[in-house]
Amino acid sequence: MRPLTVLLALPPSAGSASLGRGLRQDLAAEGLDLAVVADGIELLDAVRAGAADLVVLDLELPGPDPTVLLGAVQAESPPTPVIAVVPRERRAGVLGLLRGHRDDFLVRPFVPDELAARIRLRLRAAVGLPAPTVLGQGGVSVDVDSGQVFADGRRIALSPTEYALLLALAERSGEVVTHDELAHRAWSEPVSANLVQVYISYLRRKIGPERIRTVRGTGYQLEG
Repeated sequence: MRPLTVLLALPPSAGSASLGRGLRQDLAAEGLDLAVVADGIELLDAVRAGAADLVVLDLELPGPDPTVLLGAVQAESPPTPVIAVVPRERRAGVLGLLRGHRDDFLVRPFVPDELAARIRLRLRAAVGLPAPTVLGQGGVSVDVDSGQVFADGRRIALSPTEYALLLALAERSGEVVTHDELAHRAWSEPVSANLVQVYISYLRRKIGPERIRTVRGTGYQLEG
């Protein structure tokens, strides 16, 4: 049985190449393959050959009209989930083209971690990719299924913003998560580094100040 394959269809650029390299590394850790195409014809050929379990389609891809391309991908059988990457100004026009139960969208600019997370969620929904149920580091754990948080065995009550920040840190335990990434996950829009710092301080009071390390000028890291 072949591994699940994500087909990344982005306009050719240095940024697209960098995104592809990072995603390939992230997804490989979960046994997923990544294939990259740079125009609409390549995309349709790959989908029709059954070479994709999920498509990430940038609506500025060269080739056929992207909305026509999206419809062509959606019309294939068996149906392939699509994550559409759209500029903010085109967001409203794209929503009506997506199959709400199967497709998703991401507004540019975005952080690579968010795309990786959406890929995992769509594959879980479409083909039953197993999801981790508990994330964390050391004495801190996040039960993703129930939304419960524990520190040293004690259940901790968090606000929705605090929970979003901790989940972002726990998903990458031991790694540095930038201010921008945390802001995007918790507020879905740019906010000041000072606001992120304030909420990190709230979180520290609840789970222990030594468990979140500040990496000056970059972000934060969840430690044991």
